[in-house]
Amino acid sequence: MTELNALKGIGDKTAKLYGRLGIDTVESAVFYFPRDYVQYEPLSEAADFKENVTTAFEAVVVKRPLVRRVRRLSITTVTLAASSVEVSATWFNMPYLAQSLKIGETYVFRGKPVIKGGHYHIEQPQIFTREHYDEMLGRINPIYTLTKGLTNNSVTSTIRKAFDYLDGNYSQEVYDMHFPKDEDTLLRARRKLVYDEFLAFILRLRLIRAADTAQNDFHIVECAQCARIIEKLPYRLTGAQRRVWDEIREDLCLPRSMRRLIQGDVGSGKTILAALAAVMVAANGYQSAIMAPTEILANQHYEYIRSLVAGISSDINTVLLTGSMSASSKKNVHKLIETGEADIIIGTHALFQEKVTYNNLALVVTDEQHRFGVNQRSMLSSKNTDTNCHVLVMSATPIPRTLAMIMYGDLDISVIDETPAYRKPVKNAVVGEEYRQKAYDFFEKEIKAGHQVYVICPLIEESEGLEARNVTDTVQELNAYYDGRVRVGMLHGRMSGSQKQDIMDSFANGAVDILVSTTVVEVGVNVPNATVMMIENADRFGLSALHQLRGRIGRGSGQSYCIFMTGNDPGRNKRLEILKSTNDGFKIAEEDLKLRGPGDMFGLRQSGDVRFMLADIYADADLLKKASDEADIILQSDPDLSKPENKELRERVYALGITDDIASSM
Repeated sequence: MTELNALKGIGDKTAKLYGRLGIDTVESAVFYFPRDYVQYEPLSEAADFKENVTTAFEAVVVKRPLVRRVRRLSITTVTLAASSVEVSATWFNMPYLAQSLKIGETYVFRGKPVIKGGHYHIEQPQIFTREHYDEMLGRINPIYTLTKGLTNNSVTSTIRKAFDYLDGNYSQEVYDMHFPKDEDTLLRARRKLVYDEFLAFILRLRLIRAADTAQNDFHIVECAQCARIIEKLPYRLTGAQRRVWDEIREDLCLPRSMRRLIQGDVGSGKTILAALAAVMVAANGYQSAIMAPTEILANQHYEYIRSLVAGISSDINTVLLTGSMSASSKKNVHKLIETGEADIIIGTHALFQEKVTYNNLALVVTDEQHRFGVNQRSMLSSKNTDTNCHVLVMSATPIPRTLAMIMYGDLDISVIDETPAYRKPVKNAVVGEEYRQKAYDFFEKEIKAGHQVYVICPLIEESEGLEARNVTDTVQELNAYYDGRVRVGMLHGRMSGSQKQDIMDSFANGAVDILVSTTVVEVGVNVPNATVMMIENADRFGLSALHQLRGRIGRGSGQSYCIFMTGNDPGRNKRLEILKSTNDGFKIAEEDLKLRGPGDMFGLRQSGDVRFMLADIYADADLLKKASDEADIILQSDPDLSKPENKELRERVYALGITDDIASSM
């Protein structure tokens, strides 16, 4: 691997900025694929303007830009002349434009004009020189996820330099993902890379299954503590929960190690089953490790399970282990784990770091994002731990069964297909931009009634070429709108673990009324008092991702509401109408599978528990099935991928983590 600063123009300071994006080497740069693409339209004359349609036009700055402040918002306005037509332009929180836009200079502006006060007006238009705009015409231009200090142009330039530096040591498809000559080229490149990604992933699952003897020496029997917890619950387990709990109990009592997936819709009650499994294991003298994807969720699991165990058994000790804990706190927890005094250990990836030594670990519970596979079992083997412990995986993504059988080929599948009766169905609305003020007023009404609100944005901050709402500007807009009447908080993936925890604690404790966030709240965050969610640019997400987000509300006894905000005609958006008509995640998943296709790749990435570099199990379901069939054919003739013709494929599978235990069985 070659350090990124080997490229001309990349110094240590700039390299650190790229490091925030996960680009640390020249090689990683070419695999930093665009999050979107834009095809710039030819310049239009003012006479051809259409309201609310993205348009590019050339105009002269005829008056000096003005900057005024309204509460915490800065507003820059300028008068333009497009031929003989006057156009007023406005930018929010971009005061520096007053210095860069010069009277008498001609620029290209791109945005959506509307008629206000008898003349054209445009908000937040992009600005280009004519030369730069002409360069981009007729091409499919990549749009990258950015960080502060890097522009889309600079990232594009760096990736071009990386391709030049590697001098052909990459596939044509990788190059075409960044700089396709046309849409067909882009689609072909993506399909090839997605297929390769699926094939390596599925082969990995098949090899894990083949290498896993799954026998253990645990002696686990049913316990009275679990029955007492179930009796004390403030609700009755659903029939589906009882059925799945029976399957888990039976697995834990067998000498064959459990490898089970609990697949359940958001709010279906998976966590209580994981907690019961951990209590059953603890009552038999063994340890359980429950790994969450974020510290926020780890803390929530810890508080929840500790409260369940309280009053049931003083012998079961529940501890928390996360990366942000102080060194002394970690040391104390490490000691409790090693001596066996800790029975249920809850945490993040810190659970499997080198300094953690388990005493008698029998059960590992993870969410789908942290599949407990070969790598983690190898780590545990170095801790003198039985690596054939029981494994329970939880997923809130209701994948259609046809795909689930492929995606979870190494696991037995249990499905929770009921929602607890005490939860009221979420009421849904699909609306356009004209509804925004009504939505903001509705937020305030709910807040005055003692409830809280989520606002979900696709982006953290404004991104060049990507017309979508962002967290940073939305927070400022809401603060200006409510003028101190409402407390607004911000949450996104670039914040540190402690910052995220602080803001979520504030929201959970009622100290924040509106939480503006990216999709980071998708994963398991539980604030029952939150009754409203508005999802910006909802038409840019897959149905299952939207359903996952919606699952953060409707978790208490109050009526909840989800507002899907779309820039397109709300009444003609069939996909969003499905969400409006049902809260059934499995039905939504099936519809998502029918409706989405490769053409949807030009939107924002599908979100959810199952994550790939490029692949999307809904848009690419046909490729997933083909890759599964191909994997079976390959392994029939070459069970350990040892044939020369499979050398490259074997290397790709190894790169996904097929290491010591599988290698030793080959």
